[in-house]
Amino acid sequence: MIARPAAASGRPSSAELYDRAPCGQLATDPAGVVVSVNSTFLDWTGYRRDQVVGSPLTRLLPAGSSLFYQTRCLPILRLEGSVREVSLTVSLPDGGSLPVLLNATTLPAKDGDPEVTLVAVFDVTTRHGYERELLAACRTAEGSELRVRVLQQASATFGSARTEESLVAALEETARAALDAARSSVLLLDPATGTLPSSAGVLNPLNAPAYAVGPRPEAEALRLGDVVAVTDLDDAERRFPVVAAALEDARLEALTATPMYGDDGPLGVLLCLFGRRRDPHEHETDLQRALARQGAQSLQRIRLQKRLQHMALHDGLTGLANRELLLNRLSQAHVATIDSRRPMAVLFLDLDGFKAINDLLGHAVGDAVLTRTAQRLRSVVRDGDTVARYGGDEFVIVCEDLAADAAVELAERALTAVREPLPGVPPSLPLTASIGVARCLHACDLPDPDAVMLAADEAMYRAKRGGKDRQVVIDV
Repeated sequence: MIARPAAASGRPSSAELYDRAPCGQLATDPAGVVVSVNSTFLDWTGYRRDQVVGSPLTRLLPAGSSLFYQTRCLPILRLEGSVREVSLTVSLPDGGSLPVLLNATTLPAKDGDPEVTLVAVFDVTTRHGYERELLAACRTAEGSELRVRVLQQASATFGSARTEESLVAALEETARAALDAARSSVLLLDPATGTLPSSAGVLNPLNAPAYAVGPRPEAEALRLGDVVAVTDLDDAERRFPVVAAALEDARLEALTATPMYGDDGPLGVLLCLFGRRRDPHEHETDLQRALARQGAQSLQRIRLQKRLQHMALHDGLTGLANRELLLNRLSQAHVATIDSRRPMAVLFLDLDGFKAINDLLGHAVGDAVLTRTAQRLRSVVRDGDTVARYGGDEFVIVCEDLAADAAVELAERALTAVREPLPGVPPSLPLTASIGVARCLHACDLPDPDAVMLAADEAMYRAKRGGKDRQVVIDV
């Protein structure tokens, strides 16, 4: 039989196996200079053979990979004769880079042949893509787990809040801890003006001088209805210069502003501030939206409960205390008078001429008269005094720590206030008041609250029988 060359047999030669191996292959001399390279490596990288052969292997690596190879890989290679799966990066001629895994084995000198190191290089670009996808998936899962955990805790914490102040404190602390923020603040819209706290407010850490004008991240978040993120000071200077200086002065770098919306519109803004550059991940942004949404729902609940409580204890027309709240305040004043041994007074008012106004001009005018009268009575009492609508056109004023002469002066101010002309009511239908004053001057012998009310009521009827538009005083 005649032997045929390897190429003619259809089997690749050893040289072809080396040159077309499914991985890059190089060989280096003891000084680390490349003495051979296969076509696979050249195809992957774009180098010409003459650019590789004769150059140190480290010249093909960027600075970080070169340093790692020299300080970590070569010592092991010299001691153990091989290294496995070393993660490096190869610099490409076009300025790009190729992530690789490197295996190397040193063949000792033999039969006159010099020592040589065989290097196999594996392209791990696809693997890196998978790893990035896996890392992103892990971050997403971790973010989802964190979000669920934070929101569960927030739901319990916010649900136990009974006042706006306690809710704001809980929301601020939850957002600060969950987002690793340097500071956080909840800016609630003023219900009366529909504006966020002014530059004088203590809640807003980004307060600018009163004269400063320009776009603000809080206002932008309310306008857009979504999270507004400022990643660093340069970003702040470019988009919101009015707050850039405030950030720098507070040694802060970045912020996020998340709007809080209720059923009827905006309620405020959740502001998170960071001490370093911040590029929020999607799961962080979703968490802020969810916290703001939970905070807004709890705020609406607290305000509804407050309104219901107010409605239960206040007159729907005038806004004054109703009879239930009046009796409660009277009991409190009674106890306080006994404890302090200082006098108190109760004034019982009945409007003279109201029935004629109501009958002749209609209930709408009558309601307006009662509302205006309530406002006038509130204007003549002290801040701590209680003004209540007892029923119909009857009003009661409860005053703690009120001396005898001061009670008389208060009754006179009330008479004067009620006499003032009323819009829409002709002079032929004057409105006055009959006032009964029960003065409690001796705390050690104070009758019970019901007796004090009866005394004031009796004094009022005496004033009415005495000609109206006057006061009668009874000491109890």
